[in-house]
Amino acid sequence: MTIILRALITIMSLLGIVPATAIGADPPTAPPPPVRRPSGITSETEQAINRGLAYLVRRQDHQGSWANRDGHGEYTVAMTALAGLALVMDGNTTTQGRYAPQVDRATKFLLDSAGSNGLISRGKYDSRPMYGHGFAMLFFGQVYGMTEDAARAREIHHALSGGVNLIARAQSRLGGWYYTSDSGNDEGSVTVTQIQALRSCRNAGVAVPKTVIDTAMDYLAQSQNEDGGIRYMVSQRSGASRPAITAAAVCCWYNAGQYDTPRSRRALDFCKDRIPLRTALGNYDYYAHLYLAQALFIGADPDWDGYYAQRRDFLLGEQQADGSWWGDGVGDVYGTATALIILQIPYNRLPIMQR
Repeated sequence: MTIILRALITIMSLLGIVPATAIGADPPTAPPPPVRRPSGITSETEQAINRGLAYLVRRQDHQGSWANRDGHGEYTVAMTALAGLALVMDGNTTTQGRYAPQVDRATKFLLDSAGSNGLISRGKYDSRPMYGHGFAMLFFGQVYGMTEDAARAREIHHALSGGVNLIARAQSRLGGWYYTSDSGNDEGSVTVTQIQALRSCRNAGVAVPKTVIDTAMDYLAQSQNEDGGIRYMVSQRSGASRPAITAAAVCCWYNAGQYDTPRSRRALDFCKDRIPLRTALGNYDYYAHLYLAQALFIGADPDWDGYYAQRRDFLLGEQQADGSWWGDGVGDVYGTATALIILQIPYNRLPIMQR
């Protein structure tokens, strides 16, 4: 552009006749908008999350399911539900988001796994089916309100209703649940899984018998020891407190709105004292932090920021070169899904884990 033309454009723009960019002048260069991340989410954390999600996507099979590789059992229903939750926490639904096709295929697989009696299971691949059933119900309860496909939403609602009925029938006389739906026994880890599943259903607008939840919450209360921890079975009066189950119980109390009660405070204090942040808690480390992270975030605990920073750094150091995590000796899908759920909590996207 000649010097004369540039001068003419400058004069015209000063007189308000034409903007300087209208006749070929170079527009000003604007700085890129700042990246807004939730507190605690660093660029390294974001990269680790993306690598982990990409690993899960690569591991999903043609049916839409996931199973552990070289771990302690395949547990296809439980692993598919946990991996699906990790993808939903990235902002994906069955129709929207970069991994929407994977979420939709996972949803279809779990729907196809629901039997006529309401149990969500894959038979021989789920030797302890109530775990998978509980996680699948939790997953369905979260995606139900996000599903834009009316037909798919009806399918999910049907599975949720049947699943709630199955949970109600499987509840023991003491108020808990066991690994299988017809044993009549109960233990803490399966019990908290069913309680969270029921809470997810209720939040989604699916009818849940109040007596079932009330009896289950009483089961947790009766399972609490003097030190604030929760023992493995309510019937084991002299049973030792289990840190991982205690963290899960705190989540159940918080989901029920019991944020600041003597029981929940004592249980949370027990967890803070017994669950290490920078080292592993034996064979239940990922499981314990899956629930402790939820409890501290949901309850807006003053220790949340410090806790997340330490656990985040620990998990980033544990990530494998392929983007996976190996959690609690259970397997790669379990470890990766659990780590991703913990790391993504600050995004505040999953309804049951929102503040």
